[in-house]
Amino acid sequence: MIEPAQIARDPVRSVVIVGGGTAGWMAASVLAKAFGAALQITLIESEEIGIVGVGEATIPQIRHINNFLEIDENAFLKATQGTFKLGIQFNDWGRLGDSYMHAFGDIGMALGLTPFHHYWLRARANGAGGDLRDYSVNYQIAIRDRFAIMERIGSSRLTGTRHAFHFDASLYARFLRGRAEAAGVRRVEGKIVDVRRRGSDGFIEGVTLDGGVRIDGDFFIDCSGFRGLLIEGALAAGYEDWTHWLPCDRAVAAPCAHGDKLRPYTQASARKSGWQWRIPLQHRVGNGHVYSSAHLSEDEATAILLANLEGEALADPRTLRFTTGMRKAMWVKNCVALGLASGFMEPLESTSIHLIQSGLSRLVSMFPDRTFDPALIAEYNRQSGFEFERIRDFLVLHYHANEREDSAFWRDCREMPIPDALAAKIALFRASGRIYREHEELFTETGWLQVLIGQRVTPQAYHPVADGLAAQDLKAFLSDIRTLIAREAARMPSHSDFIARIAA
Repeated sequence: MIEPAQIARDPVRSVVIVGGGTAGWMAASVLAKAFGAALQITLIESEEIGIVGVGEATIPQIRHINNFLEIDENAFLKATQGTFKLGIQFNDWGRLGDSYMHAFGDIGMALGLTPFHHYWLRARANGAGGDLRDYSVNYQIAIRDRFAIMERIGSSRLTGTRHAFHFDASLYARFLRGRAEAAGVRRVEGKIVDVRRRGSDGFIEGVTLDGGVRIDGDFFIDCSGFRGLLIEGALAAGYEDWTHWLPCDRAVAAPCAHGDKLRPYTQASARKSGWQWRIPLQHRVGNGHVYSSAHLSEDEATAILLANLEGEALADPRTLRFTTGMRKAMWVKNCVALGLASGFMEPLESTSIHLIQSGLSRLVSMFPDRTFDPALIAEYNRQSGFEFERIRDFLVLHYHANEREDSAFWRDCREMPIPDALAAKIALFRASGRIYREHEELFTETGWLQVLIGQRVTPQAYHPVADGLAAQDLKAFLSDIRTLIAREAARMPSHSDFIARIAA
């Protein structure tokens, strides 16, 4: 007879989160919801230490964490001065004058096992089929400044809208703080002056605040921003620098008043030596100019930003310095880094808040006991590193696949060596129109498709299965999709009206 295994457990009882902001309060909210009274959670932050607070655009995955936290969408939008987001418009990236959108949701509709775009590529090869954007309901609604929540288009099999949000990051952190404290999270005000480690194994025992208060814990989450107070300052995780692929290392940001329509999409407009974001909120517009300091001075970057605001500036511009990359290990001993403490990816595809969310999801799934199994830590780091690297490759694609000749910056980006995985993906698409999503990488085939086509990477072939559809059937198939999407987009309410109803 086989005896049942005896599971020895030494559970983590206390978690200390260092740093507030979006990362800290997301972590506190999620852990409090997931573990309830089984976990004592303390968050340490100082009002004297500012937060970056420019991460105002998201991708649809944020709705998963909001649903997990049982957050009412309307209440969330009211509290954060939020608006809806259907995609990201890229202006002047391929060539000056180009404009395309990475719209959320599906493009057209697959036939059997063959993705839709192969049928569109066949039609385009014969001078038909129209623009790829004609088959995106999100794009057709967004470009008309309209919005509605819709699961399907009429009674068809076409999927409806898929949305994310723009919001004020500081208001979002405040919103989450209220919920976390109501769930029992303890907030401590103070600046950390010392990190105490065990002599036997180097694990963190606790931290000491500037007033002498000592706070101990079993497990520590570093949300201290770029400085990585625990993960780097105490544990020396190391940092992998990616500026040879993503050369922008500065951003200058300033909010402005509304001067145009309340667009349901983010704008990313390429400039001489970088790009500028524009994010519409209910009460203001968020703006920032991301640039390479090797190609542009801070004064020039600030002048470009201010010259391209749609309304009056509401605050003085402020400069952020960063190094794109990631920690060599995001979990070391009994400490996990989240948010800017784990690495930095410029906000070109609005991934900053998603990386906090995915790190938290991974952490809950792999939550340790007090033995802190090295195999578990290694798997967390492997998955985290894979996710960062694949997002990095997607961002590099935007810079590398350009045909601009107006500045040294764009020529340098086009001529630079790129990661092998990205080079292989571009070559495969260019040769055959095929795109494959590897494992659980963030961006889907339709995301890659829109950016590849938008950046003028043209396939030389399409899947041979697409030739199996009779010419008249292909024409009718494409025409029906375009008609259904255009008709639905034309009768939706304006984004401004939709937001006004929520705000009321």
